[in-house]
Amino acid sequence: MMLYGPLLGALILGGFILLLTWWLAKKRLSLLLISLPSLTTIVVALVLFYIGIVEIRGFEGAAYGFLSIFLFTFAIISLILAKKTRASL
Repeated sequence: MMLYGPLLGALILGGFILLLTWWLAKKRLSLLLISLPSLTTIVVALVLFYIGIVEIRGFEGAAYGFLSIFLFTFAIISLILAKKTRASL
């Protein structure tokens, strides 16, 4: 459960981030606005990783670390999607 809970949370949030990035790219906005969801997700993932390692520690902190790693992965995918869709326009 320590792995599946953060994975499920990251899948839900990551799906929302990918849909939001795709929708913003479809509206033909600037690259900064298209990549804003992924940039905020990277910041959130770094903060969660810091909280998990420094503040909480232990097994609960490892769950925060897993969540931040999964969110960071979705943020990188969203950033790549934003750059590719912007380049194709």
